[in-house]
Amino acid sequence: MSRVALVLAPITLALSGCDTSPVSAVAPPPAQSAAPAVPQRIAPPAGSRTAAAFDRTSAAEKAAALAAPASGTALGQVTVSLGNPAEQGFWLRSALVKDKRPGVVKLASGKTAQVDLLPLTGGGPQLSLAAYRALGLGLTDLPQVTVLAR
Repeated sequence: MSRVALVLAPITLALSGCDTSPVSAVAPPPAQSAAPAVPQRIAPPAGSRTAAAFDRTSAAEKAAALAAPASGTALGQVTVSLGNPAEQGFWLRSALVKDKRPGVVKLASGKTAQVDLLPLTGGGPQLSLAAYRALGLGLTDLPQVTVLAR
């Protein structure tokens, strides 16, 4: 019992000097995160079972992604798998970039799609459902793509 009193005595003394009156100052706003933007998650309609039902991108977004891309700097080649189908938009997650930036993925056939390049820590490179569909890939395909930064 005396050991407990000896341990608690310094804590009690330290806390006795604390002001317990209500604080009227407003806490500063939280710091802005420098994390890359996460693709928007849009829930598919209830009962969705097809890729078309999960892909909520508009025809205009698809046309823009498939438009002739500006020239870019080659970052490398990666073998991609299908990313989370609930994350909408045209994106590629890979370890080839450290920050979000615009880019292009190019298939061996020459077909291209403009995407947002997003950093990936751990796991393999992932390509969005919208990009898979726009490039005419099967959902189980594991294509090798050349990644270009714009």
